[in-house]
Amino acid sequence: MMASALQRICFPIYGVARVPRRRYFVFDRHRLPYLNLIERAHCGYCSYANGVIAYTREIAARTEQYWCPIRHARPARGAHHRFASFFAYGDGEAYRRGLPAMRRRLRPRPHRNRI
Repeated sequence: MMASALQRICFPIYGVARVPRRRYFVFDRHRLPYLNLIERAHCGYCSYANGVIAYTREIAARTEQYWCPIRHARPARGAHHRFASFFAYGDGEAYRRGLPAMRRRLRPRPHRNRI
């Protein structure tokens, strides 16, 4: 998968936190006793397909936040959750001033020891 390769190679170079695959792929509906074999297979396909889309979308969203966090001139349908915090189209001053902070928010967070 190209998205996985992108994040494995580029994210460490630019200090962007990696997207954990396991959070986006959930396979549990096959355990439901009221589904027949065909329905379970369909649930497996849907779980996989939607997991791939969500995982890839988050990698693309982090990439966009790092490289070009600027909203479009016209509304973008189905924009990812990070898009709302992007800089306004045409606001070069805010972009230059706020880009370092925008990129810092993508850095991996240190693990805290729980006591």
